[in-house]
Amino acid sequence: MIAPSFAELRERLKAGRASLAAAFLKKPEVNRYLTQHAALVDGVLSEINSRITLPDSFCLAAVGGYGRGELFPGSDVDVLLLLPHDPTAEQQTILESWVQACWDVGLEIGHSVRTIDNCITEADADLTVETNQLEARFVWGSTSLFDEFRKRFQARFDAQHFFEGKLAEQQARHARFDDSAYKLEPNLKDSPGGLRDLHTIHWLTQACGIAGGWTGLARANLLTRTEARRIEHVERSLSALRIHLHLLAKRREDRLAFDYQTELAAQLGLTATEHKGAGEHLMQGYYRAAKLIQRANDILIQSLRARLFPVTAPPQPLDEDFQVRANLLEVRDPELFKRKPDALLRAFILYAQHPQLAGFEPATLRALWRGRTRINAAFRANPAHRALFMTLLRQPHGVTRALRAMHRYGLLGCYIPAFGRIVGQMQHDLFHVYTVDEHILTVLRNVRRFTVPTLAHEFPLASKLIAAFDKPELLYLAALFHDIAKGRGGDHSELGMADALRFCSQHGLDKTDSELVAWLVGMHLVMSRTSQKEDISDPEVIAAFTAKVGNTRRLTALYLLTVADIRGTSPKVWNAWKGKLLEDLYQAAQARLAGDEDAASDIASKQSEARINLALYGLPNSVADALWQHLDTRYFTRFDAREMAWQARMLWRHTTSPSAIVRARLSPAGEGIQVLVYTPDRSDLFARICGFFARIQYTILEAKTHTTRHGYALDSFQVMDLVNRGIHYRDFLSFVEHELARDLDPAQPLQPPTRGRLSRHQRHHPYPTTVHLEADAPGYGHMLSITCPDRGGLLFEVAEVLMRNNVGVYTAKIDTLGERVEDTFLIRGEVLQDPAKTAALVAEVREVLK
Repeated sequence: MIAPSFAELRERLKAGRASLAAAFLKKPEVNRYLTQHAALVDGVLSEINSRITLPDSFCLAAVGGYGRGELFPGSDVDVLLLLPHDPTAEQQTILESWVQACWDVGLEIGHSVRTIDNCITEADADLTVETNQLEARFVWGSTSLFDEFRKRFQARFDAQHFFEGKLAEQQARHARFDDSAYKLEPNLKDSPGGLRDLHTIHWLTQACGIAGGWTGLARANLLTRTEARRIEHVERSLSALRIHLHLLAKRREDRLAFDYQTELAAQLGLTATEHKGAGEHLMQGYYRAAKLIQRANDILIQSLRARLFPVTAPPQPLDEDFQVRANLLEVRDPELFKRKPDALLRAFILYAQHPQLAGFEPATLRALWRGRTRINAAFRANPAHRALFMTLLRQPHGVTRALRAMHRYGLLGCYIPAFGRIVGQMQHDLFHVYTVDEHILTVLRNVRRFTVPTLAHEFPLASKLIAAFDKPELLYLAALFHDIAKGRGGDHSELGMADALRFCSQHGLDKTDSELVAWLVGMHLVMSRTSQKEDISDPEVIAAFTAKVGNTRRLTALYLLTVADIRGTSPKVWNAWKGKLLEDLYQAAQARLAGDEDAASDIASKQSEARINLALYGLPNSVADALWQHLDTRYFTRFDAREMAWQARMLWRHTTSPSAIVRARLSPAGEGIQVLVYTPDRSDLFARICGFFARIQYTILEAKTHTTRHGYALDSFQVMDLVNRGIHYRDFLSFVEHELARDLDPAQPLQPPTRGRLSRHQRHHPYPTTVHLEADAPGYGHMLSITCPDRGGLLFEVAEVLMRNNVGVYTAKIDTLGERVEDTFLIRGEVLQDPAKTAALVAEVREVLK
C-alpha cells in the first residue's frame, strides 16, 4: 500500500501528465510538452528527495533523453544518483526507500547509484553509459559534487574514440533494421532515418565542441540557416508523432504499427484522397522525413569527422574539376556546381567509374545537396545533360550505387520529376514490402546483378541472356519507369508507358529502342501473370503469349525485367518454382518464335527422352507402356520428359491398384517437393489433398490433375514448406507418402485444417477479394480466378466448395504474393452449364473467402 504522502504525490504527477497531454492534443507544441514534462518530473523527484531525506551531500542528475530535457509520455526516467563515497548501511536503506518511492508515485525510473570514480570507470567501459553521462543535467542536491563529476568526465573524454564508437553503434542499429528506413511498420526512434539518427548528430556535435544544436551547426558553417531550420522542423515533426503515438498507445510504443497509423493520421489532420488513404499520407510524410534525416546524417557526420580527423595527405586529381582526397570524391573548386551545372551529373559518372571511392568529401556532399535545386526544367532540357545521364546508365560498373547516391541526396527525383513524386510512397498490396522508389531501385539493382560474372550462379539463364543483350541500358530505363506511375489512379503500366516513351525520345534513343522500353513498362506484369496463372504446357497459351511478345529481343528483355521485378517485391515472394515457371515459359515461347510448332513431333521427342531416362534405371520400354496406354495426348503436352519417366517408374506395377499410391521426391525446381498421387478417381480427392498439406503447413504451388482412360486420377503437386523447419528430407518424404495415402482412404473422414486468421497488416489494410469465372478459351472447361488476402486453410475451403458442387479441378496455379494469393483453377462440372448454378457457385466461393 502507498503511504498517504506519496499517494497525494502520485495523483499530482498523474494530473500533471493528463493536463500536459490535453494541452498537447489541443495545440501540439512539441518543445513545450517535452520540457514541461521533464520539469514536472524534476519537481516530483525533488519532493521525493525531501520526504525521504536523502543526504544533501548526494546529487541527483537526469541522464539520457530526460537529461536533454526531452521526456516523452512513455519514456523511462533515467537518473544518476551521485554519491561522494560508497553508501553506508543506513544510506543504503534510504536509497532503497527512495527507489521504492519513485515507483510508488508512478515514475518508471532507470537508475544508477555511483560515486564519481564509479562513473568514470563505467563510462570508460561502456559507450552507452558514457553517452548518458555526456547529457547529464543537474536536478537536486550537491552542485559542487555535480560540478566535480562534469569536470572529471570532460577531462577523460576522448572525442575521437567516442566518435568511432557512436558510428559503429549506429551501423549496428541500422543493420538490425536491414539498413532500411522503409519498413511497413518503422520504428520512428531507432530505424534508419529515425530520431536516434538525429540524436547521434547531436552527440557527435558535442564531441566536436560545437554547442547550440542546429543553430550551432549553422554558425559553424556545416549547414545553412535554411537547412538548419528544415532539419529542426523535421525533428519537431517526428517528435510530435512520437508523442501522439505514446499517448494513443497509453505506453511507450515507438513502432508505427498498422493499428495506429490511421488514427494517428486523423489526429494530425490528414484525410484520405482519391487514390491514397489518410494512413498512406502519414507514412509517405514519415518516409520522406526519414530520407531527409538520412541525408543530413550522412553529410553532417562526414563533416564532423573531417573536423576530428583532419586529412593531411595531398589530393589526387581525377580531371580538371574533381580530385580524390582520403578516398572521397572532392570538387577542386567550391563554386564548381554554380559555374558548371553539368558537373552535378559528371560527379556521379566518376563515382560509378571509380569503385574504390568510399563516397563524397563533406563539402562536396553539401554542395551536391544544395545543387539539386539547380536541376530544373531548363537543366533537364539541355541536350548535354541528357547525354550525360545516358552516359551514366551505359557505364559497365557502378550504375546502381551511383543512382542510389543520386536518390539519397535528392538529385534523381529532381532529374526525373515523376520519380520524385513516388518517393516514400507505400504499397499496401500485401506483397510489396518497399516503398515504390526503393522497389524501383531494387529492381534496377537486380537487373545489374545479372551482369556480374561472379554472380552468374544465381540466375544462369538471366546472366547468359543479358551478356548477349545489345543495349542493357534499355533494361535499366524500363526498371526505372515500370512502376513510376503508381498512385496516380488508372493503370500504372499504361501511364508509365507514356512517361518512358517521352523520356527515351528526349534522351536521344531511336524509335525502336524507345518503343522497346515503353513496351516493357506496359507489359511488365504479363509474363509473371502468364507463368503463374495459366497452364504453360498448353500450346494455345504459349501461342497467345508469343503473339503479345512478337520477337526474341522483346522476349529476352521481358524475361530479364520480370525476374528482377518479382525478386524486388519482397524476400518472401520469389522462390525456385516461380523461377522454373518463368524459365519454362521463356523456353517455350522462344521455341515457338523459332518456328518449332509441331505438337506431334514434340510429344514423340518427349516420349523418346523419357524412355532413355527409364533405360538409365535398367527398365525396358514396357515400363512406360504400362502407364502410357491409359493416357491421352493432353497428358503428354502437360508433363515434361523427366516427369513422365519418374511417374512411369513409380506407377508401372500399380496401374490398377485399388488403393491410393503416393510418391514424393525433392522438386526438380530446386526448392520444395513434388508429390505424385495415383488412385481411383473420385470427387473429394483435391479437397483431401489440400486439407492434408494445410494441416502440415505446406503450401501448394501448382496442381496438375489428370484422369486416365480407365478412371484413375493421376495428380502432380508442387509444394513448399511455409515455415522452413529444416526437416530431414528423407523422413519427410516418407511421412508424406504414408500419411497422405492414409488420408486418401475413402473410409477416413475428410479432415478440415484449422482456419487461419488474417494478419494485422491484412486487417488494417484490407485487400479487395475478387472471384471471376469464365469459359476457358481452348474449351477445356472454365477458368476460376480468385484474389484475396492469404490465410491458413483457404485453399481447402475453396476445394471443399468445388467438391460439394461436383466440380473437378483440372489444373490449379497457386500464386502466393506475400500476404496475398492470386489463385487460378481450370475446372469442369455440369453446374457450369447452368448460368444460375454458376452464379451460385461463385457466390459460395466468395463467401468462404471472407
